[in-house]
Amino acid sequence: MLSVPLRADVHAFVGFVERQKNLIRRYWLWEAVWLVYSLVSVLSIGYLAAGLGSAGGAAPGRIDLHRAQLYLLIGALLWAYLSIVFMEISFSVMWERWEGTIEYTFMAPVRRVTHLLGVCAFAIGYGLVRTLVVLAISVPLFHLDLSRADAVSALVVLVVSTFPLVGLGVLASVLPLLSPERGEQMTVAMQGILLLASGVYYPVTVLPGPVQAMAWASPMTYTLDGIRGALIEGRGPAAVAPDLLALVLMGVVLLPLGLLTFGWAERRAKRLGLLKRSG
Repeated sequence: MLSVPLRADVHAFVGFVERQKNLIRRYWLWEAVWLVYSLVSVLSIGYLAAGLGSAGGAAPGRIDLHRAQLYLLIGALLWAYLSIVFMEISFSVMWERWEGTIEYTFMAPVRRVTHLLGVCAFAIGYGLVRTLVVLAISVPLFHLDLSRADAVSALVVLVVSTFPLVGLGVLASVLPLLSPERGEQMTVAMQGILLLASGVYYPVTVLPGPVQAMAWASPMTYTLDGIRGALIEGRGPAAVAPDLLALVLMGVVLLPLGLLTFGWAERRAKRLGLLKRSG
């Protein structure tokens, strides 16, 4: 039997997951629009790779178009998933302020870690569902060679990458607490920096030195590298171990750092009277 405090935490956790689900259901038309946008983005990248030869005038055999297409599609699909998880978590405070429930949530007798884990759990589940829908529609349209893929290694990398990604999302969600007027825009800017620096559509080695330094500090870089290596080159768990180690270390740092920073930002917001819908 669960103790009374633990049972209360479990009920609160499920309640926050349920609330996030109800928010998505309420705005389902907008979610449908974003789903179509994600699908079109992935298809555009796939057809971009398919047309590289004719657009660039490359002679046959000069470029492996199938490999390039697989490289870009994996990047597009992973970015679709990772960006959804990141934005759902980082925009959690925005949703609270928009719905006018931020004061009630932050004053409720619920541990903040329970609240944040509930939001993160929904974000991960919702991101997987949306990405699987895009995957089911887009992949059959392209003749992808996955004969060398190591699906187990790719799955392990994806699971391990969840922890630093959640920590990064929680850190970003602090921004609207620090600045009700401009915090939301800063989360969008942070997402754009991750897209530029993480090697979603190109190897990070082509980036200039300062941006490469940002790339090696991004958990998405190691996620993309590990999953691409597993699916394109058939790397096993031992071969993707460096990426896994980097993700584990980042998770150990980013997740506690995100929770501690959020707690500090919450106390500051309460002290300065920033828990309100606007202003």
